[in-house]
Amino acid sequence: MTIKVLLADDHRVVTDGLRSLINGQSDMKVVALAVNGLDAVRRCLDARPDVVVMDQAMPEMNGTEAAQMIRQRRSATRVIILSMHSNAEHVHRALQAGVNGYVLKASAGDEVVEAIRAVHAGRRYLSAPLTEELLDRLIDAAEDPMSLLSARERQVLKLLAEGHSVVRIAAKLSLSRKTVETYRERTMEKLKLSDLPALVRFALKQGLIAEE
Repeated sequence: MTIKVLLADDHRVVTDGLRSLINGQSDMKVVALAVNGLDAVRRCLDARPDVVVMDQAMPEMNGTEAAQMIRQRRSATRVIILSMHSNAEHVHRALQAGVNGYVLKASAGDEVVEAIRAVHAGRRYLSAPLTEELLDRLIDAAEDPMSLLSARERQVLKLLAEGHSVVRIAAKLSLSRKTVETYRERTMEKLKLSDLPALVRFALKQGLIAEE
């Protein structure tokens, strides 16, 4: 049985390398490619892969957000996140989104192949530095501050942190300026953030946006 894989990464050199590695295995094949999070969701629904291997830091929608949508819309597909981040917040967020595997980019390569086989077999896979003990601590961790926000509030938070103005966010989400301002105020109140720089720092720490 051949494991069908979708690759999602906005860096062509990474995609080409992983595709060559995966297609070189006798039991797996890359059936689709995506260049951002939204594209990954769409192509997953079309190609119906067994496993999605997806970069965390992508345009339009990050890997964790895309993984959550994929798991909601096609639960049979397993998702592996590739990330440069090993801190608890990033890993915990991915696990909460329904991710089945989390592979550090620093230890990618053959480990991706191992992760694909593991999640396809119904197991969870974490890169070596992310031990099962850490996994247990993350799952039992205290309430995630992001859980205080609605889906729309998280969306507005991410766009604000990316530097979009209230006017641009309103146009992008087909909302009134007043509505966006209300979401902004409510979000900052819930998270106890005092200004925009604090909001950006929070978004970076939570893995909603990537450092440039």
